[in-house]
This record gives sequence, C-alpha cells and structure tokens, in this order.
Amino acid sequence: VVRMKGVWTSYLLNHPADIEHVLQTNSQNYRKGRNYEEARASIGNGLLISEGDFWRRQRRLAQPAFHRHRIAAFAKVMSDATEGMLDQWRLRAAPREPFDVAAEMMRLTLRIVGLTLFSTDLTRETDIIARSLEVARAHTIRRMWQAVKLPVSFPTPANRRFRRAIRESEGVIYGMIHARRRGEVETDDLLSLLLRARDEETGEAMSDVQLRDEAATILTAGHETTALALSWTWYLLAQHPHVEQKLHEELTTVLGGRTPDLDHLPRLKYTLLVIQEAMRLYPPVWAISRTALGADRVGGYRIPAGSEILLLPYVTHRHPDLWEQPEAFDPERFLPERSATRPKFAYFPFGGGPRQCIGNNFALMEAQLIVAAVAQQYRLRLVPGHRVEPEPSLTLRPRDGLMMTLERKTE
Repeated sequence: VVRMKGVWTSYLLNHPADIEHVLQTNSQNYRKGRNYEEARASIGNGLLISEGDFWRRQRRLAQPAFHRHRIAAFAKVMSDATEGMLDQWRLRAAPREPFDVAAEMMRLTLRIVGLTLFSTDLTRETDIIARSLEVARAHTIRRMWQAVKLPVSFPTPANRRFRRAIRESEGVIYGMIHARRRGEVETDDLLSLLLRARDEETGEAMSDVQLRDEAATILTAGHETTALALSWTWYLLAQHPHVEQKLHEELTTVLGGRTPDLDHLPRLKYTLLVIQEAMRLYPPVWAISRTALGADRVGGYRIPAGSEILLLPYVTHRHPDLWEQPEAFDPERFLPERSATRPKFAYFPFGGGPRQCIGNNFALMEAQLIVAAVAQQYRLRLVPGHRVEPEPSLTLRPRDGLMMTLERKTE
C-alpha cells in the first residue's frame, strides 16, 4: 500500500488480496472514484458511472443482452465485418502502404458494436463518433487535472467544442432511439431490450435520456477497449516472430484458410493466450479508482472515509512477485497448469467483483475472431522509425498511433 497526499489522500494498492478486498469482498464500501465524475458530461449516467440501486437496476436490465447464448449469435456478424475490412486491406498490401492499425481497429470494433448491440451499421457515422469521442476524451482528461473547473456550460472555446461534439454523437444515438420509438426497427438487440424494459416497482420505462446514457456508455466502452487490446496484440506479435509463428501454425491447423466462426473458438487456444498476454502487458483499462464511503482496513493499513483508492492493472500485471519475467511476452504463462496457483486478482483487465465489465465475454470472443481472421492472411510489420509509446490517458493508447504495413502470408 502506497499513501499519496494531495488535494485528497490517495492509496495505491497493488497486492491481489487488497485489490480483491476493494473490488469484491467489501465492494459495498466503495464507489467509483472522483475522476469518473468528469466522464459523466460525455456519456451520462450509464452503467460505467451510475451507482447504487439505479446502477443495479440498469445492470439487471442490460444483462440479458450479454448472455453467452446471445453473444454466440454475434460471431458471424463479427467475422463478416472483419472480412469486409480485409477486403479493403488488399489494396494496401501490394504497395506496402503504411497505415494506422489502431485507427483501423477502432473503426472495425465500432462497426461491430453498432451491428451487434444496436442493429445499426455505423460505417457512415464512424468519423462523427470518432471525432466526438476524441474531443470528449481530451476534454475529460483536461478537467481531471484542473484545480478550478468552470461549468461545462460556460462558453469557453474548449467547452463549445465539447458541447458541439456531444451534440453530434447524440444525434446518432437519438436517431437509433427514435427509429425504434416509431416502430421502424423491430429487433431484439440491446437498445430494444432496454426500450421495452420496465421498472419492477414502478412499471416505468426508461426515458430517452436514460436510453441515450446507456447507449453512449456501451458504444464508447464497447469498442475502444477491444480496439486497443487488438492494437497492442499486433504490436507485440510484430516484435516476437516466434510467438507469431506459433499462432500461424495454430491457425493453419484449425482454420485451413476458412473464415473463423464460433465452432472454431474452442480450438483456437493459443490465439486466446496471445490476447490475454497482450492485455496483461498493455491493459486497455490501465487504472481503476474507487472512493471509500466509510473507514476501512486494507493490507494492515487504516483507510479513512473519503480516501481515493487507485488500482493499476498495468502495475500489478508486471509485479515481479506475481509474474515470472514480467516484461516478457509469453502467452503460455496463461496455460492452466501455469496459472493455477496465481492469485485471482493478479490479473484483472476487466476489473472484478459486482462491477466487472459486463461485456468481457463479448470482447474476448470478438478479439479472438478478429486476430484469427487477420493473422491467417497477413503479417503486420511496424514502420521503421515509428516510435510506439503507451499513452496513459483514460485508456492505454499507443501515442501517435500504430503505423504498420501489411505482408501477405504465402504459406
């Protein structure tokens, strides 16, 4: 436990038992940290931000959309969207045209989350949403570090840019909501489930604002984190040809040139190990914060009420007491026989406890299908001289993107 004093006292926890205490064992004593409040202006009071009974109700209403059987039906949509991207990549392969793979992964996962959870092809709206998210991200980070914060309604140039960006993305989301209200879209997707849901006590339906908040949260969190996990996977594979070769051998054996589908996933074991190891070294959600509602005792230390708790997957995932050669890219460390004695919260890329990411199984299936589809056709190579550096903002992004070229597989 590390204590840090500032405007408020913070405690950095990196031992799995302490992390488990905060996220699971005594989770009722902790709410989302102060910094999450700054994200409320952009994504509203959705699952990521909301607390208490309201959060529990919203989580209960959204849970059916992420049931394993429902997620399984999304596999074909994920594979088809990936094949569509690969069709476009063929124009880049021959001239070895450099391009930002991180941006490509963002576009792909945004299209997938639109098609699977909202039954909407957001290809035409990708630029609008991407621009809105970037403005909102920069705005949120800036406000996190400001000692004195003017209201978002105050007409500074930055606030005006932020409000304009939010209006643009809201236009896309409200368009989906209103289409369902008018009966133009008849589906059983997440948005439709939320629209039809009724409160058990009052019988009330969600307002358009509540629907917008949940849709904005899922749209944002449901594509960026997966895109970043994929981006770091390509980065690591490009640097470790022995791992890449072993991955290709599995893809040749299991797929034999076929498009990966749901039935292939149980046999794509090494593919999943590669993704898990990439998320260990570069967890997209690199930091988690909580605020203590009441005094507590963690790791032998007294934690006063109101203290800020910082949990850093990036640090715990590289702790030498928990991981052998922690800086090495070794997917096989996630084999059952090597991970059986590892503490539960030595690895927590999706958080943990009651507030563990609702879409963790969705994200892993999506990443597994995308890595398999892309890697059986291409090797991705880093552009010489392009510096790749992690940028720890709201998520762990590659600063300045991830410039790579395509090398067509011939064997």
